[in-house]
Amino acid sequence: MKKLQMVDLVGQREAIKDDIDSAFTEIMDNAAFINGPYVHQFQADLEKYLDVKNVIPCANGTDALQIAMMGLGLQPGDEVITADFTFAATVEVIALLQLTPVLVDVEEDTFNISPEAIEKAITPKTKAIVPVHLFGHAANMDAIMDLAVKHNLYVIEDNAQGIGSSYHYKDGSSQKTGTIGHVSATSFFPSKNLGCYGDGGAIFTNDDELAHTIRGIVNHGMYERYHHDVVGVNSRLDSLQAAVLKAKLPKLDEYNSRRQKAARAYTEALKNHKDIVTPSAKTNRPCENKTLGICDTCSCHVFHQYTLQIKNGKRDSLAEYLKSQNIPHGIYYPIPLHEQKAYKDSRYNHKDFKVTNQLSDEVISLPMHTELDQEQIDFITGHILKYLEEGGFDSAQPPRKNGSAQ
Repeated sequence: MKKLQMVDLVGQREAIKDDIDSAFTEIMDNAAFINGPYVHQFQADLEKYLDVKNVIPCANGTDALQIAMMGLGLQPGDEVITADFTFAATVEVIALLQLTPVLVDVEEDTFNISPEAIEKAITPKTKAIVPVHLFGHAANMDAIMDLAVKHNLYVIEDNAQGIGSSYHYKDGSSQKTGTIGHVSATSFFPSKNLGCYGDGGAIFTNDDELAHTIRGIVNHGMYERYHHDVVGVNSRLDSLQAAVLKAKLPKLDEYNSRRQKAARAYTEALKNHKDIVTPSAKTNRPCENKTLGICDTCSCHVFHQYTLQIKNGKRDSLAEYLKSQNIPHGIYYPIPLHEQKAYKDSRYNHKDFKVTNQLSDEVISLPMHTELDQEQIDFITGHILKYLEEGGFDSAQPPRKNGSAQ
């Protein structure tokens, strides 16, 4: 059996190695390291893939979120509503800009921000909503956009984990996540579904005027060299990273399809255990080919992570057991944002975050990447089932259930 890894970027590289090596050589020969041809080519390719008018590359996903908020002209004290159950970068940039973060609970089935909780949190000071397409699952954008229109709010999509996923509207149409709100931010961190070999990010918008503002912000506020028209930052995607992303982008749908296939295999093995809740792909679209809660023909969930809930207080002991067996796993996220020292606030009542609190105690993510094979999945799921059913077993006797490794 191949070595188990949370993410296998080395294996993924084999199919694109020649393209990347050739591109790197060209960039080195031309010394076009910043804003070179590969950056512009990737930008155009991504605009076409997403069917969005403007992609503005930048240095990383956190910068992308910050710059999106700067571009909208949000002012200190403005309230921005986002999910309590997400990575800290989402709320970090709100605080950095001296905006007021307002954390709300998430949905039990999707782990995404709850529209009902959003509506309850809206005040006269609210200016924006930041839905996160968590773990690759599209948030409920019908309800979120309706709230935005009703209350005259901006929507800033955090698409760092969801690139390539589609939201299916109630009317049957669909649209790529990251192109629905007023502006969106994504990350190209190496482990993302579309990742480079360092840091990278981008902002998406169909608003040409906003895009113009953002293009200045990412480059020190300059549209003409040494003419600083807006307050900006230094946040540019370098050509080497753009070359990697350009090589990977044509394969993104294939990459996501492989992740969905692995997710179905995980769910098939784990679906009937009393202590396990497997993830589902909740979509508005009726789908004849929907098996194990995961849609075969649409991409509402692209499984940046495959995240289980382990019930009855067994998550932490399972994690320790997997560690003892050298089976990679992650807990995303062990502490709710409202409990983090940096973001604690007297406005928050712990009881208002029932779902988030429960998820923080129960979630565990399994290896998920494009190179996973059935043998590895059988080995991982066999260990999980054996541990939960029998309290573990001798590591010298690997599990054989569900076709596990011999």
